[in-house]
Amino acid sequence: MKVYTKTGDEGNTGLIGGTRVAKDHIRIEAYGAVDELNAHIGLLRDQIGAEAYQAKLISIQEELFTMGSHLANDPEKSQMKLPEFKADFISALEQEIDKMDEVLPAMTNFVLPGGHPSISTCHVARCVCRRAERATISLNRSSSVQTEILVYLNRLSDYLFVLSRKFAQDLGVEETPWKPRG
Repeated sequence: MKVYTKTGDEGNTGLIGGTRVAKDHIRIEAYGAVDELNAHIGLLRDQIGAEAYQAKLISIQEELFTMGSHLANDPEKSQMKLPEFKADFISALEQEIDKMDEVLPAMTNFVLPGGHPSISTCHVARCVCRRAERATISLNRSSSVQTEILVYLNRLSDYLFVLSRKFAQDLGVEETPWKPRG
């Protein structure tokens, strides 16, 4: 099977179920942002060495692939059985956030992204996650999206923020507080 099909050369692409839509359709925007987020999580995995983080980040990438399959699916035409997107994915993120929060200093200010490539990559992934969340919320206005997907994206951005703070702690990088001017 060739990688290129030439079926998208005129600006359309196929959903699971066979429906053709424009490549700038909100459904494509949503799963495209999730795909981009997954790539940033991969980049983050490449920058860190701790096994505990590696396993969780791989799990998140697998969950994002499952999410992408749901977002790429035409709910009216597809007969394909998709992998289940579970509420357990959300509770696992919450447990990881709580575990990290237990050992992090309390936040007294917003913090500026940066200090180390891993920290910055966490923040980039968090921003892409928020964009994926916005696109998925827009999609939900016209075509129902599973509630767990919406909640997961919100929680994942929280996880990525807390992970950036944990990396700062692990790496001995001092967080730079935001000090408004004016």
